[in-house]
This record gives sequence, C-alpha cells and structure tokens, in this order.
Amino acid sequence: MSTTTQNVFLGIDAGTQSLKLLAYDADKKEILHVSAAPLELISREDGSREQIAEWWLDALRQCMNELPAQIKGRVRGIGVSGQQHGFVPVNSAGEVIAPVKLWCDTSTIAECDEITGRFGGVDRCIDTVGNPILPGYTAPKILWLKKNNPEAYATLAHILLPHDYLNFFLTGKIFTEYGDASGTGYLNILRREYDRDMLAAIDPDRDLLPLLPPLVEAHNTIALAENIAREFDLPADVMVSSGGGDNMMAAFGTGSVTPGVLTMSLGTSGTLFAYSDKPAIDPNGELAAFCSSSGGWLPLQCTMNCTVATERTRMALGKSIPECEQLLADSAPGADGLVSLPFYNGERTPNLPHARASLHGMNDSNTTAANLYRAAMEGATFTLRRGLDAFNRAGQQFTAIRLTGGGAKSPHWRQMVADVFNLPVEVPAQQEGAAFGAAMQTLWACSDAGDLNALIAQHLAVDESLGCTPDRETAAAYQTHYQNFLDLLSQQYPQLQ
Repeated sequence: MSTTTQNVFLGIDAGTQSLKLLAYDADKKEILHVSAAPLELISREDGSREQIAEWWLDALRQCMNELPAQIKGRVRGIGVSGQQHGFVPVNSAGEVIAPVKLWCDTSTIAECDEITGRFGGVDRCIDTVGNPILPGYTAPKILWLKKNNPEAYATLAHILLPHDYLNFFLTGKIFTEYGDASGTGYLNILRREYDRDMLAAIDPDRDLLPLLPPLVEAHNTIALAENIAREFDLPADVMVSSGGGDNMMAAFGTGSVTPGVLTMSLGTSGTLFAYSDKPAIDPNGELAAFCSSSGGWLPLQCTMNCTVATERTRMALGKSIPECEQLLADSAPGADGLVSLPFYNGERTPNLPHARASLHGMNDSNTTAANLYRAAMEGATFTLRRGLDAFNRAGQQFTAIRLTGGGAKSPHWRQMVADVFNLPVEVPAQQEGAAFGAAMQTLWACSDAGDLNALIAQHLAVDESLGCTPDRETAAAYQTHYQNFLDLLSQQYPQLQ
C-alpha cells in the first residue's frame, strides 16, 4: 500500500468545446494543475449537434498524460462533470452505437411534440414530472434514434448521459445520479424516480426502464477500475464519486449548495441556478425543475446563446477582446436604441428552437461598433434576466449573484449583470467552476465531512477585487431597457405571450 499522502482530488469536466482536468490539493487548498483538450462539434442544417464519445476518451487520455507523476501518486478521488442532456446509446457489449446528440441539438422538435402529445400535454408534463419535454433534453433524442436509426436502436442496451459514460469508462460500472438524470425529461423530480408513464410516451412499444442506469446518491463512491488505474498510473485505491451534470458540479464550485445563492454562468450557453431544499416549479415551465447533485434540488434556466452572441459580434467586427472592452466603455446602457435578439442557435429558454438572431432599432447614427457589441452583450444578459422572473414565480429570492464562466472575466459584463439584475455580483476565485466543483464533490464523498456547506465554505474563496454592486441610476435605466427587450420579444414571437 502506498505511503504517499493521498490528498489530491481530480475534477474532470467534459464540456462542448473541451475536456478539462483539474487537480486540487485539499490540505493546501490549492489548485495544483489544470489541463484541457479541445473537442470538435458535428453540426448540420437540421439543428443536429453531435460528438463522438471516443473523442471524450481521447481528450481524457491527453489530459491525464499531462498530469505530473508526482501529483498522480497523491490522487485519492475523481469526480466527473459532464455536459447535460446528451444521449450516449450503448449496446450490451459496452460499445457506443451512434453519435452522441448533445444538449444544444434542436433536431428533435417533432419528437418533443410527439412525446408531449402522448403524455397528455405540456401542463401534465410539468404537473406530473416537473418539466416540459424540450428539444435539448434526452427523452426526444431516444425517440429520434428509434425513428432515424432503427438498426442501432434495436441493439440499444443502455441509455447513458455523457458523465455516466465517462464514469462507466473509469469504473466499468453503469450508474447515474439524480442531478444529471433530472435533465433527461423522464426522471420524476417530485418523486425522484424514473417515470414509467413518460417512458411509455417515449416508446409505447418497448419497456425502456431496464435500459436506464441505476440511481445512486450524491455522496456515493465507486472504485476506479484496475485497468484504468494502471493506464493512468494512479493509486489502486482511488475512488470515483457519483459526479453529475456540469451545472450541478458548478453549484459545488460556486457555493450554490445552500438556499439564497444564485449562480450565473456566462459561457457558450448561459445558465442561472440555485439550490433549493424542495422542488421549485415555475408554472410557466421556463425554469427547469432539476434535482441537485448534493441531495436536494437545483432549479435552473439555460439559454443557448450567451458568449455565442458576443463572440459572433466580436469576430464580425474584427476586434480583440481588449478592444471590445474599450467599445463597452465608449457606449452607454441601451446601446443608443439598438436591441439584439441573440438567437443564433435557436433558443431553449424561451422555447424558440426555430428562432434566428436579429438586430432592431438601427438608424444612420447608432449603428456603430460600440453599440453593436453592447447590444449583443445586453441581449444575452436580458435573455438570462428572464430567468430571474421565473425564479420569482417559483418563490425564490436572492441577495447576490455568483458569476462564473468565460464572460465573468469581463469587468463591463460583471457590472452589466449587477445593474440589469439589480443585485451585487460576487466572483469565486476558482474560475474552473464545473471542474473545481467535481473535485469538491469527490472530496466530500471521500471524506467524513457530513456538513457539505461547511466543507464548501472551507475551500471556496471569493475574489473581493472582482465583485461589484449595482449603480442606482444605471440599474433604473436598465429596467426600461429590459422592458423594451421584453416588448420586442413578444412582438416578434407572439406565442410567448
């Protein structure tokens, strides 16, 4: 048995654009190493967004190879964070039998309608299982495979999520946990069990329940497989925690494991989420009523066009990020009347899978680079601001926002969030939210610490220099600009009214 002190916990985050590996020293409370490997994306005109599962394994091997040997020998636990909602179809031999349809795939609109119709309508979906069936979720992807690839569907033996598949690779065991599973559409988040009626609505001809992975509690651990320990040169007694979806792991990494803390992630997608000790249901169905990966619930709103909007605009303008920061300094709230509906990829919240981005209010004086960039950022922020309204409908109130993701690096975007939401903004010092959160979850699972809140408080730091508070006048002005955005949105998409 090794005499090396095993005080390092690895967090793996398999996202859309890259897979990251983070090593955290729990004794020193220090991130020792971060590496990343890029991932490709298969895109088609029908809205398909797919990846090959083997790409994730190749990326994981690359990151593990970059992990210094002296750190590998001290590893005690591994936690996996994965992009939510993806459908990894696996046969009885453990082989992936089709490309993985991802969270941002919008090719399953017809299947959503078909499942919802068989189940009894949108309202019954929300009342019974807690969520409507949306194009991003896993449920319609299963029906899509049946209709579009019946040969693969006939050999389907296991329905896994991306993080489930990585756990399967690491442990040789098939299992899932409540947080990630609640993003499938077929987990009843009220009863915290798979819903047989919803499974029958997905496929009336086949019992899907035996294909679903067993649910384990958030603090469970499973031994790392011997062959993987040898391949990665890790200690033989390393444990793998249950892991979870990227947002659930980011909740660990930002402190949203107790009520009252609202986390906002400004990444490719934009997300808002907060811990709740009971199901939080938005009667309008715009708040995803998910479970957490820490034993409670994690109501969440996800938009599909966040840094997508700012990056598309930045590239079109031919500007660097520092130059765009200057453009923000040279423009005023409201972008002189320019309003962006930033739906480059369609949109999930609001549910507008066929929507396209558009710019409104242009005239011969306001169409400047500064206003164009500000309008893109404001459009992405206003779309997320609708989420606060959904949280309020679900009975949740907040005193501050924890900001993470690539957009959180922008001082102007941090201040814009504070002003648009009229809430103070805090920024965690550890910015690898999901990867750090996965390390925190496995630290919790591998330790004797029963109090998760106390454990997170010991290890999570807030960078006081990056925080900001709302400017009273600007916040008041943004209330008007936000209402103008809502008015335009309802004019363009009357179905939202």
